[in-house]
Amino acid sequence: SRLLGLVESTKEHAIFIYTHRRMAITADDVSLEDIIPISLDFAVVEVSSPEELAVVGGDTRVRLSYQEEELELRLPFGSHSRLFLSEVNRAWSDVCKSPTQVPIFEWINKYHKVPRAQGVVKQALAPLGTTLTKLKQHRKTEKSSDKKGTLEREKGSNSGTQKSRVYSSPESQGISSREDRDDLVRSSSHTPSNKAHILTMPQFGLRDNLIKCELLKNEDLYTYLEDFSFFLGTYNVNGQTPKESLRPWLSCTLNPPDMYCVGFQELDLSKEAFFFNDTPKELEWTKAVSEALHPDAKYALVKLVRLVGIMLIFYVKKEHAEFISDVEAETVGTGIMGRMGNKGAVALRFRFHNSDICVVNSHLAAHIEEYERRNQDYKDICGRLQFRQLDPTQPPLTIMKHDVILWIGDLNYRISDLEVDNVKELISKKDFETLHNYDQLKRQIDEEAVFVGFVEGEINFQPTYKYDTGSDKWDTSEKCRVPAWCDRILWRGKNIKQLHYQSHMALKTSDHKPVSSLLVTGIKRVNAEAYKKTFEEIVRNIDKMENECIPSVTLAKREFHFKDVKFMQHQAETLRLINDGQVPCQFEFIQKPNEPTYCKPWLTANPPKGFIAQGGSVDIELEVFVNRSTAPELNSGKEQIEDILVLHLERGKDYFISVTGNYLPSCYGTSIHSLCQLREPIQDMPQETLLELSEKSRDENGAKTEKPLDIPKELWMMVDHLFRNAIKQEDIFQQPGLRSEFAEIRDCLDTGMPDSLPGSNHSVAEALLLFLDALPEPVVPFSFYQQCLESCSNASQCEKVISMLPQCHQNVFNYLAAFLRELLKNSACNRLDVNILG
Repeated sequence: SRLLGLVESTKEHAIFIYTHRRMAITADDVSLEDIIPISLDFAVVEVSSPEELAVVGGDTRVRLSYQEEELELRLPFGSHSRLFLSEVNRAWSDVCKSPTQVPIFEWINKYHKVPRAQGVVKQALAPLGTTLTKLKQHRKTEKSSDKKGTLEREKGSNSGTQKSRVYSSPESQGISSREDRDDLVRSSSHTPSNKAHILTMPQFGLRDNLIKCELLKNEDLYTYLEDFSFFLGTYNVNGQTPKESLRPWLSCTLNPPDMYCVGFQELDLSKEAFFFNDTPKELEWTKAVSEALHPDAKYALVKLVRLVGIMLIFYVKKEHAEFISDVEAETVGTGIMGRMGNKGAVALRFRFHNSDICVVNSHLAAHIEEYERRNQDYKDICGRLQFRQLDPTQPPLTIMKHDVILWIGDLNYRISDLEVDNVKELISKKDFETLHNYDQLKRQIDEEAVFVGFVEGEINFQPTYKYDTGSDKWDTSEKCRVPAWCDRILWRGKNIKQLHYQSHMALKTSDHKPVSSLLVTGIKRVNAEAYKKTFEEIVRNIDKMENECIPSVTLAKREFHFKDVKFMQHQAETLRLINDGQVPCQFEFIQKPNEPTYCKPWLTANPPKGFIAQGGSVDIELEVFVNRSTAPELNSGKEQIEDILVLHLERGKDYFISVTGNYLPSCYGTSIHSLCQLREPIQDMPQETLLELSEKSRDENGAKTEKPLDIPKELWMMVDHLFRNAIKQEDIFQQPGLRSEFAEIRDCLDTGMPDSLPGSNHSVAEALLLFLDALPEPVVPFSFYQQCLESCSNASQCEKVISMLPQCHQNVFNYLAAFLRELLKNSACNRLDVNILG
């Protein structure tokens, strides 16, 4: 594989091709292999066979040609590749617009002479995984007539000739009617198929956004609803391989559904899958699914997305594939430290005709008592899972920004407040209505704690967990789990009707039973004639008012103060903009002179840019969040919670917004050296002392007023707590804690109150990991990394390196190593091993 870089210098562009090590981290890890100047001798064409077109979510194959040389590239599926191609296309179109200005490319000469690409250049990197093939044959088509700054798809036909047409996105077949509509709007969201003359339109931007906004408001005038069937399935397979046909589950409907969204959890429980996200079971279960789809229709695979053991597969009937576009896939881990993929969600979004649809497959936290952790997982998924839009200037789409949301998975909510015998008695009577009243998910939805606005069909089947594998018998193990409806399917949106919701007892591979739902959904389709009429009317109205007035807005508030900001504690204030002018306006927060971004790294404006219709308003969330990268400077007092935002109106004036606040110093993000000097809680120390400590030399022989602590007291409190209470705790350091409990632990460490740490053992364990993760200088300082790598295979050399660490770092290393040894002595109980702790 290769790395591609689009490099700009002196308004000229070239594609740099690098070879790289498996994990490219620094410039030393990549080597420059070739350079392709983007000149009049350059061309780029997307190459796809008819077979590849059926797989909507496949990789993108493109062919680059320059003079007599050709290269074929296979770019990994996703928005990163599309963004890279759109930037290449934009650079190419700039060259084609000025054919008399021949690029010189003198600046690339120096790169041919050095083995490493190290220069002050601006790059847009294509993603890892790009594969490259050098083609021997020369390009036979005429170049002079084809240079329009557009990417084209070459489709092989039976006669052997080649045809080209503009496409709407690399992972989907183009839809001529939609392309015609997009060409009318000339929107910047029109991906790499933009023609060069479109990119040079003088009013490109505000006018297009206004047209899109008006079209959206008047959508009912040119769309009509047509019903399509969606088969949704979820199955926790408990790490098993397919042992039986999935047809009783996936082909249970009389008529073939239009679409399949099939989700799996616990696809692979091995440590290899957890740590390397690699498993042969992906192919095994995908094959089992494809063989079990309804036999009366042919289906195309649109997309497969997986995070460790959570997998989602999306199929459509082949006749619908051409109407699928804007496909994006994303994942979110909610496991330990909110990152690991043993729990979390995978999701995909797509546009079908004129409806935007999002499908989520999630696996939430386990154990009957952890319903609050499940609630937190749900909120994390909704907050963190974002899809990049085709237009890179637009803010990402969240789950809730879709017409239809389909949510499947092992949500892990249990039946509580009932003894296992009482549960089984109600099941034997098929009194599912009474039993459902004890269901945690129903209770949490009724309290509006989760899934607000979602609908779940009536449950008329027995709980799907937990069975003895290979049977229909309830769990007979020592734990004797209470039966529960862990596996659920919910939806949100209009014009949706559920035809069935059932479990499938015939499948016995796992300790769960699969669940399915068939939904009939009203999808918006476009009437081309009505669309054209509506569009023309909107353009006429815009032409009348354009340039009549300068846009202006009223700001409800211009000064924002965030009180008592804490490490990893989100705070938000709302800035309301009201369009009081006579025309629509477009706003954007812009950079101040000599600053790289529009705001400080601890601050975010969401959305950072947007459009406000005449008389309309928009709420912008100003969010403050201090993390490991911003905490050190704030802890020491070198930085303050202070910033000025510049809000710019296109064709209007700028507005200035003041953001201030007070930050409460934390042991999180403070150095080991500084913490060892503090005998009192950090928030009891004057700011001047903290600043002095951060600037003080770390020379161990320097003058000291008082003997420092051997290790930070905060570290001792957490390790001591775990040693006394959690040394035999099952799944310690694997099961996440609660965010609310982490906040209490952080406050206890920073203020000294209360005397003992609050929260569960899992929360204390995660707090310890976050503490180590937030250290500005790790336990083994960065300057020792090279020595560590060179000594890792020699125990005596390793001991020598440790002996050279600064004394406080050496103490912490030895203390943590002793604690890890104690954990491993109790591995029979806590289920830890060297691989997990490593």
